[in-house]
Amino acid sequence: MKIFHGTENANIQKPTVLTLGVFDGLHLGHQRIMETVAERAAAVGAIATAITFDPHPRAVLHPESAPPLLQTLDQRLANLEVLGIEQAIVIAFDREFAQQPAEDFITAIIQDRLHAKEVHLGKDFAFGRGRSGNIELLKKMSAELDFVAEEVPEVRLRGHRISSSRIRALLGEGRVNLARRMLGRPYGVEGVIERGAQRGRTIGFPTANLKPHNRVIPKFGVYATATLVDGTWRRSITNIGVRPTFENDAEPSIESYIFDFEGDLYGDVLRVRFLHRIRDERKFNGIDELRAQIERDTARARNYFSRPGVKNMLDLL
Repeated sequence: MKIFHGTENANIQKPTVLTLGVFDGLHLGHQRIMETVAERAAAVGAIATAITFDPHPRAVLHPESAPPLLQTLDQRLANLEVLGIEQAIVIAFDREFAQQPAEDFITAIIQDRLHAKEVHLGKDFAFGRGRSGNIELLKKMSAELDFVAEEVPEVRLRGHRISSSRIRALLGEGRVNLARRMLGRPYGVEGVIERGAQRGRTIGFPTANLKPHNRVIPKFGVYATATLVDGTWRRSITNIGVRPTFENDAEPSIESYIFDFEGDLYGDVLRVRFLHRIRDERKFNGIDELRAQIERDTARARNYFSRPGVKNMLDLL
């Protein structure tokens, strides 16, 4: 996938079918948009294109209420490629861009620079000064500028609208199973493995201590997880919290015990996907009690991984 940082760098000669949005998390609703863009681009002989914004517009315009993002920009771009997008244009969002009239953006960028044949927007997305760049304006201008504008129907799960804010709330409650259904995949974080106190090694459960790049972390507790090691998703359990049995850290930690694995991962970038919540984090009366609980957690996780549906899911990661 080609990636352009800024529209001024996008020298596009071939017509495009495109969409615009932040697309944080690339949940099932976003996936339907990307599938529509990819299918239509193939049908009309155009390039499937996504325009996205970084940072999140609310972080610039209303920083006090800006949401933490589910994905880093690199994660978002990687997922766009998986969904069939052939080129992505990352617009650096600032106050100057926010004041650009939507009509100017449609004419100068969507028509003149990107040669759009079709534009597909998610429900309620808007851009430009006063958020006037909505599907109604695109449809109004599309006739004179010779492109098609359509709104992609939203996706619902059990009658509820799927949204990035809803997924953030679910993760904050530890409801990783429902978040997974809305995302269409398990929620994951990635980060560099750092050297910890190595207490896990002394009690028979060596852990990889991850410093996450992602800002959204599930609720404190223990989870059955999948951890990517050398290109293979391995079964693991992961604790998120402040290690109250020992020192009650000020900064939360993410520690993964990878089943049946021996190796040095320090300095590596690791990916962890959260599959099932096992229990809350709690304080234990010493190492022996903690070891016994980890053994029970591991047994519960192995039982979870043995379920046919879970085994199939792991094979598809």
